[in-house]
Amino acid sequence: MPLDLDTARRIVAAARAKGRELGLKPLTVAVLDAGGDLLSLEREDGASPLRPAIAIGKANGAVQMGLNSRALMARAEQQPFFIQSMNALAGGSLVPVPGGVLVREGGRILGAVGITGDTSDNDEAAALAGIEAVNLEADKG
Repeated sequence: MPLDLDTARRIVAAARAKGRELGLKPLTVAVLDAGGDLLSLEREDGASPLRPAIAIGKANGAVQMGLNSRALMARAEQQPFFIQSMNALAGGSLVPVPGGVLVREGGRILGAVGITGDTSDNDEAAALAGIEAVNLEADKG
């Protein structure tokens, strides 16, 4: 079953709730489907204007490459020219830092969540919470 708008909105709400619970800075949350199309995007009050592009870039890199953005960061450290080339192919919308998490069901990629606003580790924690709140699988790798 594909990721739908209602589920994407519930992921966003749960991720934002986790951010409030942890006392994080204002978050921006993007949810993309398996084709990389935007389903939902929210920028909390006080988040800077560039945050939507960052959140989308984290999710887009994950869904387009089939790897969480944490894994993309490791790959960027090992193979910077490869990731730079992939970013060029992605039209500059590939942000290889933690906070982009694949959404799966039965191992199949349904889409990705990208979050930005706090530290990358905290962004990732909020993404994981959002995905788990809707009983889907969050890639933790």
